[in-house]
Amino acid sequence: MEQPEQANGPVSLEAAFAGPLFMLSAALLFTVLNLLVKMIGPHYTVWHIGFYRFFGGLVIIMALFGRQGNPYRGRNIRLLVIRGCTGAVAFLAMVTAIRLLPVSTVLVIFYSFPAFSAVFSFLLYGERIGKSGMVCIAIVIIGIGVLMDFKIEGGFLGQAMAIVGGIFAGITVTFIRALRKTNGPVVIYLYLCLMGALVTLPAFCLQPIFPATALEWVMVLGIILSSLSAQLLMNQGFFYCRGWEGGVLMSSEVIFTAIVGIVFLGDPASLRFWIGSLMIFGSVVTLNRLNAGVGKNNNKQQ
Repeated sequence: MEQPEQANGPVSLEAAFAGPLFMLSAALLFTVLNLLVKMIGPHYTVWHIGFYRFFGGLVIIMALFGRQGNPYRGRNIRLLVIRGCTGAVAFLAMVTAIRLLPVSTVLVIFYSFPAFSAVFSFLLYGERIGKSGMVCIAIVIIGIGVLMDFKIEGGFLGQAMAIVGGIFAGITVTFIRALRKTNGPVVIYLYLCLMGALVTLPAFCLQPIFPATALEWVMVLGIILSSLSAQLLMNQGFFYCRGWEGGVLMSSEVIFTAIVGIVFLGDPASLRFWIGSLMIFGSVVTLNRLNAGVGKNNNKQQ
């Protein structure tokens, strides 16, 4: 079976359903990661959390795939390294924001990244966004605002870090989309772990902290495994959709986080929750149907 064409090429029916499946699964796991980052003890700094996430992922990837040859063998090594750096910055900035602000506030700001991805996709690769795509992005951003009651709480540093995270996430998913044409999801994640581990290692060595209780071990392992699984699923998902499209699909993380708050933290299920969720979910479904329609038209023409 032929693989679906990428970038500006046709989108098959399989791609129209595979992309949302991978992205929604990744969003669910990123929700778990966000909650673990928020709940782990305050003595774990952003550098400790980052080091465990990146170094732990590096160890697991090497253990699983190291025997099959050189796992660092990929195409466009320079871009793999750059993507690793931008992805590490995005994660560290978001962790800093989550530690300083309510998770909901961070997500309101952070999920502006599909707009940044759209800009970078156009500037770097000439990918154009149709009117339907622009409408989907706009509705998602408005829906997130409605869901969170348009409240941007907390200090300036936390808000600035959330914006930085959104900008670097936007350029990162743009790079992933380009790299996914010739590289598998594992090698892309491997370079993220390598660059992230190198960035966080000095600060970790200056003040090392190791899990002291069974609960801390569970949370640290949860951070490693949830981030690894989510990132691999997201990297695979970008095989089927463009950077800004993936960002729109990943915005479902906001809904998942709100649901977790309602079910486990006793947050109220207000009217704005249902309206905001419907706007976000409706945009995701619309985008999926538009891609499916493109796939049908292309299949008829062949």
